[in-house]
Amino acid sequence: MTAVRWRAGLAALGLCAVQAAQAALPVGADAPDFTAEAALGGKAFTFQMAEALRKGPVVLYFYPRAFTSGCTVEAHAFAEATPRFQALGATVIGMSNDDIDTLRKFSVEACRDRFAVAADAGARVMKAYDAALWVKRDMADRVSYAISPQGKVLAVYSSLNPDGHVGAMLKAVEDWKKAQPKP
Repeated sequence: MTAVRWRAGLAALGLCAVQAAQAALPVGADAPDFTAEAALGGKAFTFQMAEALRKGPVVLYFYPRAFTSGCTVEAHAFAEATPRFQALGATVIGMSNDDIDTLRKFSVEACRDRFAVAADAGARVMKAYDAALWVKRDMADRVSYAISPQGKVLAVYSSLNPDGHVGAMLKAVEDWKKAQPKP
């Protein structure tokens, strides 16, 4: 391959990476409402975004596939941080297009019974959140959202690297909490 073609290939990859990073919903956008089959501690239940938002902010993170190395690392990190999110009044929910039986196991082993994971059959929720992987539209990209109780996107973090998602979402929820009027 010539140096020119090699540089052109890298430039094209760079453009694709920029497009993928910009695909997520912007801060301030309305977060789409949804209902999905989910699992927590190995037990299946129906997760309703509107119901979760009535309790406080929601951290919704999309991940490509349960039990893969990066997704397991990310789930462990969210599991460790879940008590901090709960102290701020926030609900954490992970989402992929894995089937519910897989997610029941993942909710125990990787999520350590601390937060729920939801099945996005047909990838409709990830598409509504512009969180589908650009090269495989039925699989989630690694995108995290902090969503206010009013249903507005507070923060977005998009990176295939699982590091950074938890910290960015904690900061967003902490900043939201600080901005709330004191009783």
